Amino acid sequence: MFEMDGQLLEVVNVEHIKLARAGAVIKAKLRNALTGSIFEHSFRSGDKYRVVRIDRKEASYLYSDGTHHYFMDTQTYDQVGVDEDMLEAVLPLLKEGSTVFLLRYQDRLIGVELPINVDLKVVSTDPGFKGDTVSGATKPAKLETGTTIQVPLFIQPGDVIRVDTRTQSYIERA
Repeated sequence: MFEMDGQLLEVVNVEHIKLARAGAVIKAKLRNALTGSIFEHSFRSGDKYRVVRIDRKEASYLYSDGTHHYFMDTQTYDQVGVDEDMLEAVLPLLKEGSTVFLLRYQDRLIGVELPINVDLKVVSTDPGFKGDTVSGATKPAKLETGTTIQVPLFIQPGDVIRVDTRTQSYIERA
């Protein structure tokens, strides 16, 4: 994350473009951390921006009352209410009791981040058949949080699997 024109920005995607006679250009897709808007911007090699400090505090997810989700700071035991709009990216993998990180910038809550991996239970999935031996074959599985991801054929309902929160993809059995 960095600050540009008074806005707190997070890099979503980066593309490096090398031009023949001119200098290199970096084309980046940026997300405004405060408003959530996404836009593209090109940077030259000499551009400089201020790096910002983001505070990460560990918290535990407690419950939801419909529009707000409540977290408890694990050190101070303070409860923090977070609007559902701020949780769009993490909500599909968020379950009660899970550990998260509250992100703050200048004492203002700007988001919630999940750990890299979370363990979730498979609620339902189609059975995998013995003849389905194509390398890398997958099937959809519904998890306890309500989201659906692709899993290998040997995963059965009731299995606990490890999911990568960055890509929302299956890693391994837990």
